[in-house]
This record gives sequence, C-alpha cells and structure tokens, in this order.
Amino acid sequence: MTIQWMDEVLKRKEDLIKDLQGILQIRSVLDEENATEDAPLGVGVKEALQYLLDLGEKDGFIPKNVGNLAGHLEMGTGDELVGILCHVDVVPEGDGWSVDPYGGIVKDDKIYARGSSDDKGPTMAAYYAMKIVKELGIPLKKRVRMIIGTDEESEWRCVDHYFKHEEMPDMGFAPDADFPIIYAEKGIADYDIVQKVEESGHSNKNEPIQLVSFHSGRRYNMVPDFAQAKLFMQKEQTEILQKYNDFLQQVNLKGKYYVESGELVLELEGISAHGMEPRNGKNAGLILASFLADISLDKQGDQFIKFAANYLFEKSRGEGFGIQYADDITGDLTINVGKMDYEQADGGRFGLNMRYPVTFDMEQGKSSIEKHVKQEGFSIENFSDSKPHHVDENDELVQVLKKVYEEQTGEKAELLAIGGGTYARSLKSGVAFGALFPGRPDVMHQKDEYMFIEDLVKATAIYAQAIYELAGKKEK
Repeated sequence: MTIQWMDEVLKRKEDLIKDLQGILQIRSVLDEENATEDAPLGVGVKEALQYLLDLGEKDGFIPKNVGNLAGHLEMGTGDELVGILCHVDVVPEGDGWSVDPYGGIVKDDKIYARGSSDDKGPTMAAYYAMKIVKELGIPLKKRVRMIIGTDEESEWRCVDHYFKHEEMPDMGFAPDADFPIIYAEKGIADYDIVQKVEESGHSNKNEPIQLVSFHSGRRYNMVPDFAQAKLFMQKEQTEILQKYNDFLQQVNLKGKYYVESGELVLELEGISAHGMEPRNGKNAGLILASFLADISLDKQGDQFIKFAANYLFEKSRGEGFGIQYADDITGDLTINVGKMDYEQADGGRFGLNMRYPVTFDMEQGKSSIEKHVKQEGFSIENFSDSKPHHVDENDELVQVLKKVYEEQTGEKAELLAIGGGTYARSLKSGVAFGALFPGRPDVMHQKDEYMFIEDLVKATAIYAQAIYELAGKKEK
C-alpha cells in the first residue's frame, strides 16, 4: 500500500490548526494552590487533558482518564502495544510577549502560544497522525495508544501514576524533543553534600577572618551565575579588597564588595548554563570559593570553602571523587554544583547534579563519592537517581523510525545521545522523536514561543507513517 502521507495531512491542515488552537488557548500551568480532588494539578491542567480526551472520543478513539493525572486514547487490536507519550501541561508564560501567550495566533507561517512547541504542537501532530491512520481504515496488528501526561514540566507525577495502573507499551516514542532520534540519555542523580557541625562549638570565632555566610545557586541543574559571601573581619580589609580586585581582573568576571552591618560582603557574577554541561558556564559559587580558599578563615568556614576548592572547582568530570568516566554512547560523566549554602550557625551544604553515562557503575561511583566526602567531615543526603535510558541502535523501533524520517525528509537520521532527560525515559523501550527539526531555533520555555506551520505538518506526516510502519498490517 502506497500512501502519500503529506497529502493526507494537507487535506486536514485547517482542522489540525483549529484543534491545536483550541488546546493552546487553555492555560494548563501547574496550580497546586487551587488544586481539587478532580483537578489535582489545577483546573487548567485538567481542562487540557479533558480537551484531548473529548476530541479523541468524538473522533472514535477509546478514551480513558487515569486519576485526572493522565489519560490515553487508543485504537487498533492485538496483544502488543505501541505508545506515543505526550504532555499537555506547560511552563508559566512569563513576561515580555508580543502576542497573547494563550491566543494561538497564526502569523508569518508560525503558530504562537505557550506550549506551541513544548508540547501541545507536537502532541496535536501525533494526534492527527493517529486520526489519519484511523480514517484511512488501515488494518492494525498492534494497539496504538497516545498516553497524555499532565506534569512533565514538574515532577512527572502523571507518568508515575499512570504506569502504576496501566500497562507499559512494548515500544514507543515521545514527540517532546528533537528530530531525528534521541536513543540514549544519561542517568541523572541529584544529591546534597552536607557539612557535619560539631556540637561543641560551631566555629573558632577568635579567628581574625570568619565566614559568616555563603550562598550561590537555586537549582541543581543550572550553573549558578551569582554568588555572595559575607565575612566578619577583625583586621584591616584593604589587603583582601586589593586581592579581590586583582582576582576579578584575572578571571575576567564582574563583582563588587561593600560593608553591611559590620560585615564585608563579596559578590561575584558568573555565567549561567544548563547543568548537563557545566563547562558551558562559569560557576560563580565555585569561582568565589577558589578566591576564599587562599584566605585564612575560621575552622568551619575554611572546611566548607576548602572542600569546594579541592573537590569541586574545575572538576566537572568527577575528578575530585575519582569517578571520571566516559563511554562511546553518551560521553563524559559530568557534575554540576548547582547550589552552595553556608551559615555559620548551621554549617554548609552543596547541591550536586550528576549526569552519568549509560555504562557507568552507579553503585561503585556512589561509594567512591561517599568515601571522599566522609573523610572530609561531610555526608550525602537527599540522593535521587533517574537511571540512564538507552535503546540499542539495531532495535526494531530505532530502525523503523530511521527509515520513516529519511523517507519523509530526504535527510540522514542521525542518532542523538544527550545529557538531558526526555519523557521517553518513562518508557521501557522508547525514544524521543521530534518535533524540533535540525537547524530550527529552540524557543521552548521562551517568550513568543512558536512552531512553524510547515514543521507541524511535516511532523504529522512523519508520525502517521511511523504509526503505520510500527503497527500496521503489511500487504504480502
């Protein structure tokens, strides 16, 4: 059977845009403050879920609402299940838009709205792909199920709940990232390294220079772009200020100093970046700590600063803990120090985001970190670990999606491995598959977010053929 998938999409283009506008006009931002039993993540999120379930029921799919946290639309028959994992929640719109962030306006061959590219546009493309396969009456040998999440932008409670109650697809894809195919994702571990404070006295307050407080960063997965340290000085400040001026010139960064309530305040501006590659930024906290490491501080303050300088500064590959590792699939292990906090009364803590290759032995790595941390008077707390995700490049799913992408675009389907985490890792055998095409700017989470209409149409054709190739009964 030869089907002109693009022609089928173009026949439905106006309806595709209209139905997409309908869901884009719903402000489906997490709202726990106004949550109810029927809308545990907020009324807007529930409304967006219900919009898609109602649309699916109208078009003849079998809908199911799973605890108002997730849902699905299903078609086809068979023991095997192909999953398409999407989400209808969005991040807050923020300020500075030139159009209504929930208008779904079409101009300059783009559709503008929060969620247009992440992930309502790709979701509607996948929905229309299912609709086309259904309307063409193509016989299916497997069931096809669109799984609709509502908490992807926060804690993934949607998929956690869903897969406690519903079956795991045999294979599937998530249209929630980039084309061509993301087949491997690093493991992601967040944890705190916490300073043990001796009860017999927090610090030696007779030292001429004491670290009163130190703060940098708020999120594990971001390189902090600001740091502040407060020092209590029982000696002349001029020498330190001259050293700090020289240091700022040496590292070529902006900073300032001033006296507040009798304490010397040092501030430093770094450069922010995503935590998946710390070298893309300049970590303000670690750089300021490297300056303070050359100053004689009180015992407790010195322990905190020296730990940062000796184990974490310029050691984003885990060198400080002896866990450097890389593989050919996902590359280097990386460690981002996203949070640094210290108060003289309570001691300090570091918040780390570690992304590790698919073949890395996490248990062994954690033991090595614990050993180094313990010998310096610190401990590990709040350890969480999202395991790596990897589908073999020779897997049927990967090979089919490669074929489809290449036939629809005429371009080679490169396999991508990333340090970030996509929705696909919720599936046992799943990959991220679009809908951002190579060379297009990534405007997800930004003001004036949009999706090219051309890309919306092209993605729909790709997904329709993918569903046919994965689940359709082929003529012999």
